[in-house]
This record gives sequence, C-alpha cells and structure tokens, in this order.
Amino acid sequence: MKPHRFLLTLLLAAHGALLSAQPTGTNPAPAPTRPAFPGQLSPEERQRQQQLTNEDHADMMAQLGIKTLRPGRNGSTAPGTPNPANYDQAKANPYPDYPDALTLKNGQKVTSAETWWKLRRPEIVEDFEREVVGRVPKNVPGVTWKVTRKVETKVGGLPVVAKEVIGHVDTSACPGIAVDIKMAVVTPANARAPVPVLMMFGFGNMPGEGGNFWFGSAQPPADPPSTDQLIAAGWGYVSIGTTSIQADNGAGLTQGIIGLTNQGRRRKPDDWGSLRAWAWGAARGLDYLETDPAIDARHVGIEGVSRYGKAALVAMAFEPRFALVLVGSSGCGGATPYRRDFGESLENLASSGEYHWMAGNFMKYAAAEATFGSKNAGDLPVDSHELIALCAPRPTFISYGIPEKGDANWLDHQGSFMATVAAGAVFRLLGARDLGVMEDYHTAKMPPYNTGLLEGELAWRQHDGGHEDRSNMKYFIAWANQLIHHPSPVPGATTTTKAD
Repeated sequence: MKPHRFLLTLLLAAHGALLSAQPTGTNPAPAPTRPAFPGQLSPEERQRQQQLTNEDHADMMAQLGIKTLRPGRNGSTAPGTPNPANYDQAKANPYPDYPDALTLKNGQKVTSAETWWKLRRPEIVEDFEREVVGRVPKNVPGVTWKVTRKVETKVGGLPVVAKEVIGHVDTSACPGIAVDIKMAVVTPANARAPVPVLMMFGFGNMPGEGGNFWFGSAQPPADPPSTDQLIAAGWGYVSIGTTSIQADNGAGLTQGIIGLTNQGRRRKPDDWGSLRAWAWGAARGLDYLETDPAIDARHVGIEGVSRYGKAALVAMAFEPRFALVLVGSSGCGGATPYRRDFGESLENLASSGEYHWMAGNFMKYAAAEATFGSKNAGDLPVDSHELIALCAPRPTFISYGIPEKGDANWLDHQGSFMATVAAGAVFRLLGARDLGVMEDYHTAKMPPYNTGLLEGELAWRQHDGGHEDRSNMKYFIAWANQLIHHPSPVPGATTTTKAD
C-alpha cells in the first residue's frame, strides 16, 4: 500500500495516489495496491464514482490511441509486491539530464532577461499547457464575488475579522452545472494598514468551523497551526475550497469548472486538469482580494501541501500577480522531476487514480503500447525545474518534512532538491538569488534537515516534521518579511523569527 493518504473530498488531500485498476483494454497493466478509501461516501457511491472515473480514463486513452499504460509504482517494498517503488538513489536517475531551461528550441542559449520573457518562457509555458497541466479554455466564464457573512472572532487568541466570500461562476452557458467558489478571508482586527496575505488551498472554512489537520503521523506538529502563526505575525490568511472549484477525481471532470466550460462533455487531450483548475480558482480569488481594502494585494502569496502543494506551484507559475509561494511536500507533479525513478513515478500520475490532475496528453508519457509507439518520462519536453523557474524572480520556498515523521520517501525529497537547484539558473538570470548551492543539479545533495537555504528569492528547507508545512511556517514568514520589505501593520506582531 502507499505510504500516506488522507481524505479526498471531505477531510484531507493526500499526495499518495489512490490508484485503481487500469481501464478495460487489451492486456491492461496491473494496478498498484491501494488502501481502502476512508471517506464518508457510501460503498454504492464510491463504486459509482470509480466506474465513472474508469470510463473517463478509458475514453482519454482511446482519444490518444493508447492501448496499454505502464503500471504505477507501489509504495510497499514487501516481498511479492508487484512493481514496488525504487528507493535506491543509485538507480533513481534513468534520465539524468533535464531539459535546459535556458536553451531555446532552436538551440540558441538564453543570455538575457529579455530573451527569457519574450522567447524562452513562452516556449516552456506552451509545453506545460499542451503536455502537462492543460490549457484554461478561452470561454471560461466570469466570477462574481459576494461577502455572505462577516464575523469578529479570534485566531490563536488574537482578534480577527473573518469574511465568508462566495465566488459565483456564470453558468448561463450550461445552467445544469453550478460552480460557487468557497473562500474565507481572515485579517487581524487591529491592523493599521492593509496586510499581506497567504492564500491556502483547503476547504474554505471560517475560523472554528474546520479542524487543523496534519498528515502522516499520529501527533500534530509542535508548532501552532499556520493560521495562528500568520495572524500572530501580522499577516492575514485565506482558505479557498478546492472542491468547490473542481472535484478531486476523474468522475468529476464533467462537473465543476472543467465540466462547465465543456458543457458537461468529456475533456479533449489538452484540456486542463484539476491542478490547473484549482490554480485558476485561486487567481479568481485574488481578483476579489484586490478589491478588499484590508488586504495588501501586492503581497498575496499562495500555499498548499501534498497535491495542493502541486497546485500552489502551478498557481504561482501561471498567475504573475501572486507575489510568493510556499510549496509543501508536493512530490511528483510538483517539485519532483518526472525523470526521476524514486518513490512515486510519472506512471502513477497517468493512472486512473491521478490522471485528472493533469492534461490528458500527459498520459502519453506512460504509454507502453499506442498508435504512436511508446513514450516515457525522458520524452517530456519539460520537467519540474522549469515549473519552478516559471515562478522566477518572485520568492519561491520549497518545503518538505522527513520520512521518519510521515513525509514519506515516496515524495522524493532529494529529487525536488535537485530540481530546485536546476531552477536557480533562471532566478540568477533575472537578478534574483538562488539557493547558493555550488554543485550542479546532477551531483547536488540535500543539506541535513532543519538546515534552511533561505538567503535568496529561491529557498529550500526540510523541517523535522511530517507531511505538512506548518513546521516551516515561521521560517517562511521571516523569509517573506525580509523579501517583501513589509513592516508589520499590526501593533505587537511577531515578525522577527530568525531562519536557521
């Protein structure tokens, strides 16, 4: 079974894929073993959703001309486990060379910021949109925001103003599909000026109406909840409900914002997946924040853990108005290179348990047999270091925990570090500071945990907690405050936590 999980739609957002059998076809690849889904759905509803997911997955395979997919890795290394994950670093780099972020497709080297912005960055964006995360359709409808509730309460013992804000998406093109984005906006009650804000992917719950969750261990982290830390530091925070934008399963692809723009029809191969949809929803939430006088809209960050860490990185890469990002334990599909073979693999993301995160075209790279032959991770025109590079030169903090506390080896921490090092060249080109690592990404090794590389706009820190980033939140806040040069507008706010 996989090394970690949490509830998909009602409680938590797991990184380890809940993988199911491959769709029907000739000699389908055997499915990785999976834990029982622990959600609140009835067995009948789970079966219905799984059937719809398998049908949609098979439809995309047919559109792409894929006959069979290679199976995803299993997290278990127990004897007899089919296709177990590799956890040997010596075998982790079957495709050791990543695409050069600073070489144009015509072979010309990128040596100026102008060439990056005008030529190279658009090439990378196009490859990610076509082959990896999908395109936001041109007909995506508008969103009208309304404050539906406003309360004065406390977070971490400090007074706050909390607003429930709903973004109603225009459904006139397909009235049968409703999309109402759920968001909670929380700011210090005694702020003297607009405050910086961290938008966090989650549930959109108001204070006191949802628990503080942690992943991968029985005990909560020692640090206070991230929301408490942000308010104490004079920041505000936003919780945005991902499933109010788009469901986290293949069965929901004909509903939500993806289904609405397709008028209930199934996706085409380059249509967006859930990661891009969640990122789009975050950008629409930012539209509202720009109208809220309590918020410093120039300094809005985006954050997520696990699959929501993937979405946070996608949101930062594609929405230039986000000022900074905290990417928590994102793994494959986030900061971990697809070209690595350590823990979760590209094939897992192409399976019926995770394909909905990505564009349909992404499945081609897991094809064992297809009308076009077969493809693998080495055939991808881009990789995760270039997704990180799309964030440059804005502050980008890559965060992980440790396997001993539940941030499983499955996530490939070392691979994410290599990708972060590789992205540094673009940050440097644009006048920003990278990790300061002298080694090439091929040979760079992670520093010990609790050793932050936090001197630049590109930052890395592996904390000693589990599958969460609140153990890194105080370091993130201190790092962010130094970079955005934003004096605390709240009397007595704690803004001087020193990073490592």
